[in-house]
Amino acid sequence: MNKSSEERIAQMCFATIYPLYLQKVQRKGRTKDELDSVLCWLTGHTLDSLEVCCADTSLTLADFFAQSPGLNPRMLLIKGSICGYRLQELGNGLLRQVRCMDKLVDDLAKGRILERILPE
Repeated sequence: MNKSSEERIAQMCFATIYPLYLQKVQRKGRTKDELDSVLCWLTGHTLDSLEVCCADTSLTLADFFAQSPGLNPRMLLIKGSICGYRLQELGNGLLRQVRCMDKLVDDLAKGRILERILPE
């Protein structure tokens, strides 16, 4: 991925992305609670702090991850491909964090159970 694409992703607004994730999982019969569980697992946010992030229209994806209480160290166990990228090849930066979030949401929308989505 080129630098401008990474910068564009970093500047995307989390409050814009979250409703798209929610629509995606709800179309597949999943719930907001399940989506929130996945996002809280990944970022260390509580439901209350996640709600604040969803309402903040100035919070970029870069800021969302930078302000996360604590990224789950098991995030590095998430494997596979998303958006044409192998997660294992993305390093540990923002792009990996965003793509792991995409992968978890995608797996949730595909009907996988939470226990299978979240690495132990």
